[in-house]
Amino acid sequence: MIEQLLSTEDAARELGVTRRRIQAMIHAGRLVAKRIGRDFVIERSALDPVRSRPPGRPPDRPKE
Repeated sequence: MIEQLLSTEDAARELGVTRRRIQAMIHAGRLVAKRIGRDFVIERSALDPVRSRPPGRPPDRPKE
């Protein structure tokens, strides 16, 4: 079966984040993508690990 490829804009829409956030996750290595020319494409299945993460920043740790 052929995996469906998404643009960064489509992936952002599906996750409810900005396209820039998707690019940041790609550059940080948290989202697997392939570069085609100057754009990235993302397999739909690569969104699953990111989708299960809670939204927003993690809470600050108490200072000692």
